[in-house]
Amino acid sequence: MTKKKVLVSGCNGHMGQILCRMIDESDNFQVQYAYDKTAWEWPNYCVCTNLDDIDSEELPDIIIDFSAPEGIIPLLDFAKHHTIPIVIATTGFNVGQSQAILEASYLTPVFQSANMSLDIMLLKSIVQMVASKLSNCDIEISEAHHNRKKDAPSGTAKLLANAINDSLSDKKKIVYGREEKRNSNEIGISSIRGGNIVGEHSVFFFGEYDTLEIKHTAYSRDLFAQGALKAAKFLLEKDTPGFWAMDDLIQL
Repeated sequence: MTKKKVLVSGCNGHMGQILCRMIDESDNFQVQYAYDKTAWEWPNYCVCTNLDDIDSEELPDIIIDFSAPEGIIPLLDFAKHHTIPIVIATTGFNVGQSQAILEASYLTPVFQSANMSLDIMLLKSIVQMVASKLSNCDIEISEAHHNRKKDAPSGTAKLLANAINDSLSDKKKIVYGREEKRNSNEIGISSIRGGNIVGEHSVFFFGEYDTLEIKHTAYSRDLFAQGALKAAKFLLEKDTPGFWAMDDLIQL
């Protein structure tokens, strides 16, 4: 079977290195281009620092992005120009960048998720169901990650908060890093950064007499690289431009 050729964006980062390793071990994919803002000689390939250096006669089959928000616009322009599917696993985008991602999906297949874990998508469905039953509880979300993570709160925490709000008839205000008394119409999000924590997300439903906690803990970053490769396989089966997310993947 012919392996699909991948452009790994953010190859020098921690997740990029893990993704490259997992691709090297894969029967379905191969790294064709390792792309990052700084050069670094890898054992099996050289790092490309400029998308203009990529041979138009040797284009990748798909792009997987584990980089930083500031690099997304040129990457989207490259994907659109050559109609290459792109899996976006980077988080922390601003409104303009998020809009650019959506607009890119009009021209080429795009898969984006704040978290590449299938279990997190199941967690999202569970907390939506619970929130609809326990809407009178105080709802709080806590998340913990390693000390190198650039954005806070995490994209996953925001995803969970928005999912809970979608299940409620009376929407709640999402509060980051509360500094004063809690109001009843809030969903609070608190962030912890330290050490080498892969990722922990807890959703609390505080009642008058008891508390329900629903928690997901990631033990290895391989989990997210594995999810990105599953997303890539899913996206490569699409024949038309469009926007997909992990919800689409877990419904298969």
